[in-house]
Amino acid sequence: MKIVIFGLSISSSWGNGHATLWRGLTKALARRGHNIVFYEKDTDYYRAHRDMTSTGACHLHIYSDWVSVRSQARRDLADADVGMVTSYCPDGIAAGEEVCDSGCASAFYDLDTPITLLTWEREGNVPYIGPRRLADFDIVFSYTGGTALSRLKDDLGARRVVPLYGSADPECHVPLPVEKQARLSYLGTYAPDRQDKVDRFFIGAARQRPQCAFTLGGAQYPANFPWTSNIYFWRHVAPGDHPAFYCSSRLTLNVTRASMAALGYCPAGRLFEAAACGVPVVTDTWCGLEHFFQPGSEILPAATTDDVLAAMDLTDRELMAIGHRARERTLAQHTADQRAAELEVALEGLRATVSQQGQVTH
Repeated sequence: MKIVIFGLSISSSWGNGHATLWRGLTKALARRGHNIVFYEKDTDYYRAHRDMTSTGACHLHIYSDWVSVRSQARRDLADADVGMVTSYCPDGIAAGEEVCDSGCASAFYDLDTPITLLTWEREGNVPYIGPRRLADFDIVFSYTGGTALSRLKDDLGARRVVPLYGSADPECHVPLPVEKQARLSYLGTYAPDRQDKVDRFFIGAARQRPQCAFTLGGAQYPANFPWTSNIYFWRHVAPGDHPAFYCSSRLTLNVTRASMAALGYCPAGRLFEAAACGVPVVTDTWCGLEHFFQPGSEILPAATTDDVLAAMDLTDRELMAIGHRARERTLAQHTADQRAAELEVALEGLRATVSQQGQVTH
């Protein structure tokens, strides 16, 4: 299939989890014989932190404004099998109209479903979704499962919704023989709505274990962040450095944004990445966690600082066993190749329906 995607950014991973997902997923789709075209707006923020300028996995168009690229986009959509728009696409509304009017199968991929639903609930509109909401798209994919799927239908008019979760890239996310420099690490962009858990699980543990080293990596952390002397900061961890970051600690922490945890079925990409590297993960809990990893056996759930400290106190042998089981589960069920296959099945089913009907009904 030829799949044309209008997204946020694949060229810059700075404070942008979309990039890591798309890099793995486009590689997997290309390996399966698909032709991927990705349109990305050239914004000041991502231009200043661009860490990928070309990719063999997709044809990347970085454009200055929608008017200048609209004709090219229409040509690409004219012979495409699928056109897709993602959440936070800067020209999401205009791109959505082109995709839905193009005659190819139309898809919307919400990588930020809890934020989308919360914004709609509070404001009655979403910047990257038009006035008809999601009603014109043939299929909607959601990074978040569970009740979010029905809400995308009830609140935003989606006709067909399929979960498409995050993943790990087994070519990139591998165990590395690096020195264990930290007892606990945490990788994540700063977000106010998960800071309470970061304070509880990470800062709280660091304060209670001043003799232990802790490592934090991520962008956009404010000057008033409550640092302690035993926390070592890695300002931005590029995707290629994620395995070394995870593997340099005995245990790594996952913290979910409050809006995502409230809906559940919301695995962050770092869960799969760290697990693929064989690094044990301690995580906050949310509905559906057991759908991805077996709590206590493949992942360590935590509700309090003491839970994190208890996880830190496990022996090397116990932690290695948990990490090994999580890696096996990830390689079996949560790779980019698996997600590409899931996407392919959903899109092929959609194409079959289109073929039977003779046209896509909007």
